[in-house]
Amino acid sequence: MEHAIEMLNITKEFPGIKANDNVSLRVRKGEIHALLGENGAGKTTLMSILFGLYRADEGEIRLNGERVHIRNPNDANDYGIGMVHQHFKLVNRFTVAENIVLGAEDTRRGFLVYDKAIARIKELSEKYKLNIDPYARVRDISVGHQQRVEILKMLYRDAEILILDEPTASLTPQEIDELMGILQTLSDEGKSVVFITHKLEEIRRVADRVTILRDGEQVGTVEVAETSNEELAKMMVGREVVFRIDKTHAVGDQPVLEAENLRVYSHTFRKDVVRDVSFDVRAGEILVIAGIEGNGQSELIYGLVGLNPLTHGRIRLNGEDITNSSIRERSLHGISHIPEDRQRHGLILDFPLEYNMILQSYFQPPFQHRGFLQFDQIRNHTQRLIENFDVRSSSGPTSLARSLSGGNQQKAILAREIDRNNNLLIAVQPTRGLDVGAIESIHKHLIAERDDNKAVLIVSYDLNEVFTLADRILVIYEGQNVGILDPRETTESELGLYMSGSKRADAA
Repeated sequence: MEHAIEMLNITKEFPGIKANDNVSLRVRKGEIHALLGENGAGKTTLMSILFGLYRADEGEIRLNGERVHIRNPNDANDYGIGMVHQHFKLVNRFTVAENIVLGAEDTRRGFLVYDKAIARIKELSEKYKLNIDPYARVRDISVGHQQRVEILKMLYRDAEILILDEPTASLTPQEIDELMGILQTLSDEGKSVVFITHKLEEIRRVADRVTILRDGEQVGTVEVAETSNEELAKMMVGREVVFRIDKTHAVGDQPVLEAENLRVYSHTFRKDVVRDVSFDVRAGEILVIAGIEGNGQSELIYGLVGLNPLTHGRIRLNGEDITNSSIRERSLHGISHIPEDRQRHGLILDFPLEYNMILQSYFQPPFQHRGFLQFDQIRNHTQRLIENFDVRSSSGPTSLARSLSGGNQQKAILAREIDRNNNLLIAVQPTRGLDVGAIESIHKHLIAERDDNKAVLIVSYDLNEVFTLADRILVIYEGQNVGILDPRETTESELGLYMSGSKRADAA
């Protein structure tokens, strides 16, 4: 069968790490081909070479049987290769149309014109059922629609080879379903799709074949229909993986966090998007907030940790009123926070990893003495966390946070927050962007926090994660508490009814 892409014996080395070691990838025309591996396995590096962001040290690339030299992304575009990056490359203040044509604009007498472009965008949007308004500003549309804009950018440039890097990392279940349909349509049109992922169920839903990388090396390429999830997971991480972690039933009854009638204002929507929500989180339990993304979960957490002020309500931590406390005061009182946006709220990207690991504690012993930072203590502390949480980077503690893969950035934040002496751990999408091996590890850490009599509050849009971790489930719909459920007595179907607002608990 004809191959659209052949990457043969690709090797790429960075200082201190061999990202790709003699890797070969062959993708057939019209195929959906998954690239599977742990965080840091070399998946994004390999696709960045195909897209011209990096140059391979060794190896060659063939397109439709002919050897090509891809020096930069412009060359890739000329060869019909497009790429959607895990963190989108969009200008938030621009409209959808302005983003799509950026770098390929039409002009008339020295002025930009968009009439032909907008007609083409509407045609592509309708053909592939993308449903995108070309006049909308990117800052005003959902993450799922922003991803569709990136796909439209590729189609607008007549891409025949489409690369998607972790395409579902920030999407809701409904948006994931829609994306899978779009990928299938693209494949049916004869386009070749490569998508980087670590989610086995997504591979099973749409991929024809999958190539597995581990530690920069190619483990193999297999037919998805002939391989089980257990076999794929073992190839990916090199050991057996536990998909569902057993845990004892929580018996905690002492409230650590008490939230009463919380209302939180959103400057985006110019109204209270959290409305009179009350709940508690007890020592020795995991309370998971479930709901379709965009129903006030983010704003609720912002209110709890101090990023957004409350317009009404009261928050108590271990019986002490912290409603008007600053972010630092809440942190020092025992709140750890794993934020939803790791790059905006979790890390300072241009700081080394070792500085990021002490952001809330640099002013305390042993990291400072008489006003001076103790660099040996900071580095030793960071090295311990790197080893305990398997945070992979090129230069260890001195690696810039920006240089880490998305999954390793997330693991660094998890390491920092779990290691702190907290009473309450708040985690929003704690395993977003992580592979099955890392998810297993993080779930064990979260359950260990609970078993250490800590209160754990989690926001998750992954129903498997909700049922794996939750001792109780708080369901949020349109900013209101519509039910607190026992996962042992609730099905995914029933939870879905609460999440969609079709069902409410009488006591909610």
